[in-house]
Amino acid sequence: MTAVSRSLRGSADALASALSNPGFVESVERVAEMMVGVLRQGGKVLVFGNGGSAADAQHLAAELVGRYRRARRGLPAIALTTDSSALTSIGNDFGFDRVFARQLEALGAAGDMALAISTSGGSANVLAAVEAARRLGLAVVGLTGGGGGRLARGVDIAMVVPSDVTARIQECHIAVIHALCEAVDAAFAEA
Repeated sequence: MTAVSRSLRGSADALASALSNPGFVESVERVAEMMVGVLRQGGKVLVFGNGGSAADAQHLAAELVGRYRRARRGLPAIALTTDSSALTSIGNDFGFDRVFARQLEALGAAGDMALAISTSGGSANVLAAVEAARRLGLAVVGLTGGGGGRLARGVDIAMVVPSDVTARIQECHIAVIHALCEAVDAAFAEA
């Protein structure tokens, strides 16, 4: 078996393992319902993470603001990973651990949803943002892997990919993000 075929098989196996876990599927369905509810009530989705998780945050926000597959109105979502001036000034003035929390304090309100992404569940800046979101009264959900780390214990609903391999976790995360987008599209699609 080549490295390419091993990688593709590993990806398929990780997703199959996640899908065979009823708790995982239920958590994604619960987050989808919560997200639709938040958006129907006029709230927004604030999403954040580091590295590949930052890219995933941006992907989700873009799909909600633009569209995923079906015609519908744009929906309010902000990736807290995109404003380089905010990230660098907050990092400089308050420390990198505060780059997402500070933005949540400025942009978040009760009725919004914070979606934290961390493959390890232990990123300090993601955990600080979860704490800030809780103080503000946001619905707080997490997308993580392995055992879930502190992130899984600090959110209302944790979607934990049952893998310890970062690449496999990230591949499952994008599948989850697309599943959430499918649910949003179904709820808001134009007739």
